[in-house]
Amino acid sequence: MEFNANKAIYLQIAEYVCDHILLATWKVDEKLPSVRELAVQMEVNPNTVMRTYDMLQQKEIIANKRGIGFFLTQESVKNVKLYRKAIFLEEDLPLFFRNIYLLEIGLDELEQRYRRFVSQNFNQNES
Repeated sequence: MEFNANKAIYLQIAEYVCDHILLATWKVDEKLPSVRELAVQMEVNPNTVMRTYDMLQQKEIIANKRGIGFFLTQESVKNVKLYRKAIFLEEDLPLFFRNIYLLEIGLDELEQRYRRFVSQNFNQNES
């Protein structure tokens, strides 16, 4: 994985884990890769992965079953969405608003492009 120098690595690994949860490649009550396994896969120090898992555990996205490993919680999808939504609203949206203001992009154009994006990327999966 290539990391962005502007963001802490453990947060980028958390995004990676959250993406797997939202895409349902990792399922509720399924065992996650061990700290060591994910560290090798991500090519990072196991302490960095442990920091990620600690943070996700605090947000009740994953849970540690002592001696067995980390698992997704029953509320993992909901809690990932809450976590990611907060980040989006606090960090990404203000920059987005600034850009649409500076570039004079109207809400009608945004809505049209959003609808096209959803149609092209998500509606085809609902068959």
